[in-house]
Amino acid sequence: MLPAITLVATPGKRAAVLDAAREAERRGFTGIACPSLGGTMGLCVSLAHVTSTIPFWTSIQPIYLATPAETAATAAHLHEVSGGRFSLGLGVSHGPVHERLGVAPGRPLADTEAYVAALRASNAGPLPPIVLAALRDKMLDLAVRIADGAVWANAARSHMAAQLAGIPADRRAGFFVGNMIPTVIDDDLAAARAIHRRTLTGYVMLPNYRNYWKQAGYVEEMEAIEAALAAGERDRLPELMSDRWLADCTLAGSPAQVREGVEAWREAGVSTPILVMSSTSGGQLKALQQLFDAYAQA
Repeated sequence: MLPAITLVATPGKRAAVLDAAREAERRGFTGIACPSLGGTMGLCVSLAHVTSTIPFWTSIQPIYLATPAETAATAAHLHEVSGGRFSLGLGVSHGPVHERLGVAPGRPLADTEAYVAALRASNAGPLPPIVLAALRDKMLDLAVRIADGAVWANAARSHMAAQLAGIPADRRAGFFVGNMIPTVIDDDLAAARAIHRRTLTGYVMLPNYRNYWKQAGYVEEMEAIEAALAAGERDRLPELMSDRWLADCTLAGSPAQVREGVEAWREAGVSTPILVMSSTSGGQLKALQQLFDAYAQA
C-alpha cells in the first residue's frame, strides 16, 4: 500500500503540480494532502477536476483565514463535485503565520469547536468529513469528539501509540489518522538529514511543537534549543537536532529505507502516512519523481 503525498501549488508551476497529481493517481498513491501554503482550497478545487479516483484533503485550512460560511460553501462544493473524495482538514496554524497576516487568534480549542459548529450550521449542503490538526492530547480529544479524524505534522513515531491509545475503541473504525512526515530520498544520509534540519528549524522555534516533543521524550534536545534561542544563537539550532530525534520524526535514506519507514509508521498506528517530499538536488517536483521512482522499484 503506497503512502499519501503532499502537493503545494507553487507559483509558476501550478500546471506541473496538477500533472504530478495525475501521476500520483495513476501510480496508486493513497491520497493528496494540500498544506496551507499556496492556497490550499484553490488547489483542491483543481484536484477535484483533474483527478477522478484519488482522495485529497486540506492539511490544513487555517480557521482564521476564512469565515465558516465561506469555508462551508467551498467544502460542500468540493464534496459534491469530487464524488466524495474530498476531506476538510482544519487547524489554527502557527504564530508566525498569524503575525504575517495580521490575524489575532483566540483560544485554539474553543475557536476550533465553534468553527466546526458554524460549518455544520450552514446551509451550504452536505459537508465532507472534517479532520482536525492534532499535535497534543487535548486537540486529539476534541477531534475524537467532534470530527472524523486527526492529522499530525512532524510527529514522533515513538509517541504515536501512547496518543492513539486515547481514541476510544468505538471511534477507531473509520477515524482518519494521518501524519505529515518530512521525507528525503538520498543514499547520503547526512545530506538528507541536513535538509530535514533546515526544514524543521522553523518548527523547533515554536513553543507548542517544543512542548509536544518534550512530551514525546526529547526534553534534552528541546531545552538545548530553548537555551540557544534565549541566547540569540539561532544558527546553532541545526546542530542541536539529534539524529535520534530526526529518525523518529522524519524519513531519510535510500528508497528501500524510506519504504520501510512508511511501513513502520503504519505499524505505529498511522493509517495514512503523508510524505512531505524534499530533495537534496531539486525542488518539490524533483522530490516527487524520486518518490515515484522509489515505489516503481519496489
